[in-house]
Amino acid sequence: MRIFAFSLVAALILLQYRLWISDQGVHEVSRLKEALATQLADNHVQADRNRQLAAEVTDLKEGMSALEERARSELGMIGNGETFYQVVTPATAVPGASRAVAHPPITARAE
Repeated sequence: MRIFAFSLVAALILLQYRLWISDQGVHEVSRLKEALATQLADNHVQADRNRQLAAEVTDLKEGMSALEERARSELGMIGNGETFYQVVTPATAVPGASRAVAHPPITARAE
């Protein structure tokens, strides 16, 4: 009977060690909970980004205004009925010119 009781106590101590002290016990559970929280936050950020991209794709497929805007900004295209004005600033200063008024260059204008 003593051997049986001793083996039960030894098994209990071994199981408690594995639960509380080893890397596969409580520490692993807390580490996995932290990893899960981090992954859920990352998933939330990616889901928001996916929603934004899906809305942009839908807008590009259905709406012409987004397509025109992208063509103007990224490709420098001009629409029908519009006049393109390019203001070139000289590399050197003109000797008699006044620098009192500074205007930003105008690149395109809708008519």
